[in-house]
Amino acid sequence: MTTSAPVVVSRSTLKRLPLYLHVLEDLQRQGREYASCTMLAGKFDFAPILVRKDLEVTGAKGTAKIGFKVVDLIRDIKEFLGWHNVQDAFLVGAGNLGKALLGYKDFELYGLNIVAVFDADPRKVGTRVFNKEVLPMGRMPGLAKRMHINIGIVTVSADGAQAVVDAMVISGIRAIWNFAPAPLSIPDGIILENARLTQSLAVLSNNLKRTLQSE
Repeated sequence: MTTSAPVVVSRSTLKRLPLYLHVLEDLQRQGREYASCTMLAGKFDFAPILVRKDLEVTGAKGTAKIGFKVVDLIRDIKEFLGWHNVQDAFLVGAGNLGKALLGYKDFELYGLNIVAVFDADPRKVGTRVFNKEVLPMGRMPGLAKRMHINIGIVTVSADGAQAVVDAMVISGIRAIWNFAPAPLSIPDGIILENARLTQSLAVLSNNLKRTLQSE
């Protein structure tokens, strides 16, 4: 029996799909049954053909002149993104950013459940953050393998990020979400996604600057 290769899509499409999902979930709460590409496009000033192509990669099926059934489209987007099954994750770095992520309850709606937090600072080890005990780094490899953890979140400072990533790789973690502003080296087969907070701030600041200059 042959299996089809996984669908490969652009990063731009992957970033737009959650935008559509937020709108669709609002429509569902409002009791709306159908949504069209034109309607979704209008929410973000996108071209309808772009939205249609984005939704096609999820396997969603719409009806001509009616659109997509909202409940089915929500399901198809979540399944495509892997958000229909919750993945457990470890977080390393119990500082302010780490605490903020631990306190964000909606992660589980999008397939992420932070089950343990670690830190190399002995002053933080043993304290509790949102009812989770901060564990020493030395416990991570054994727990990761026993709990079959595939996702690691890095919220340490830049100078400590590489050591944390190395420890995650040794622990068998296969996908790393990095919030540290540092270039990282990873072996082949490990997925690394950098959360570029400064890039997002740069876009925001530049747009504000241009808006103020035009007034």
